[in-house]
Amino acid sequence: MTELLAAMPPGPFARLASLLGDTKPGKEPISLSIGDPSGQVPGVVAEALAGALASLGNYPAITGTQDWREAAAGWLISRFGLPGGSIDPERQVLPLNGTREGLYLSLFPLMPLTKHGAKPAIAMPNPFYQVYASAALSAGAEPIYVAATQENGFLPDYAALPEDTLKRLVAVYICSPSNPEGAAAGEAYWKNLFALAERYDFTVLADECYADIYYDAPPTCALPARLAQSPGFTRLLSFHSLSKRSGLPGMRSGMVTGDAALIAKLRGFRNVAGPQMAGPILAASAAAWRDEAHVAANRALYQQKMAAAQVILGDRMKRPDGGFFLWLKVGNGEEIAYRLWTEQGVRVLPGAFMGREIEPGKPQSNPGFSYIRVALVSNLSTIMTALERVKKILG
Repeated sequence: MTELLAAMPPGPFARLASLLGDTKPGKEPISLSIGDPSGQVPGVVAEALAGALASLGNYPAITGTQDWREAAAGWLISRFGLPGGSIDPERQVLPLNGTREGLYLSLFPLMPLTKHGAKPAIAMPNPFYQVYASAALSAGAEPIYVAATQENGFLPDYAALPEDTLKRLVAVYICSPSNPEGAAAGEAYWKNLFALAERYDFTVLADECYADIYYDAPPTCALPARLAQSPGFTRLLSFHSLSKRSGLPGMRSGMVTGDAALIAKLRGFRNVAGPQMAGPILAASAAAWRDEAHVAANRALYQQKMAAAQVILGDRMKRPDGGFFLWLKVGNGEEIAYRLWTEQGVRVLPGAFMGREIEPGKPQSNPGFSYIRVALVSNLSTIMTALERVKKILG
């Protein structure tokens, strides 16, 4: 355990706290560092939650209620234009207490002791959501950090990995639209990734939490892309979240879907190692998955915020394909983050804190070194005030 903890550096927000220390903000503080969606709880969700309080008197099943399973499968089929019956509510969906839980636990039932006689490996984008690395290390695998840069469209090129590494892969993580850059994988990217998975016998863990927050068109997603190649979604686990889609992070509610055989393995593992979702949360989640009106309203608010950011920052920003982050190239992300706090009172996250150095000891080899991540999750007025301050620093 000591070795495991040593392999996991402090998380990005612990590093941010260390960077800023006890320095006072230059103006009234505004935090744009954490992607914490905020908004009103939809009425249909509140009503379902209140109506299911009696279910707290019973242990919930690890697979959720039939109502939740039908709502989840129905949403997947409708949202991604899948043929009716292509998602079996009894065999191909599982509730998660937030997708982070599923992204972490999913590796354990997949992990062999060795692969081709060597240590198993898990590949992930760099920069990345930190749970990917902690899951790989906890499951006894080597995390492989694959640079996601402007040159490759901020999507990792897993095919470029060395042959001996590809042979050791048990799974790869792919976030689309990506956190932090907001890049969405296209049909060709998914097709090539699944072909690679077939060739080297690994599973694709598709983190698609931001799939319902987009600006021009809905992103191409893993389920329909895989269905075109495999009728059973083989080698795919796809993760979705009400935290982002519905602006309900406090509910800790998500789901995983995909290959029925992989879902069965994860279900068996979670049955002994993972928590069930509480009955009222299942009921509220089912209501949320069935309702699109609040999702459209939520997306419209993000579109307003992104449009305002474009007006204020101009060429300083590139509008993302999806998600609610700005990934701003600023030269030295740590220095700019420190100045934004001490001079303008704006708290942002240095991009390097989400990445790893490609060449140890060379900070500029970290793909996030030149960037800051700005979360557009506050109200429009607050965001506009903060971005005007950001503009003063960036010029």
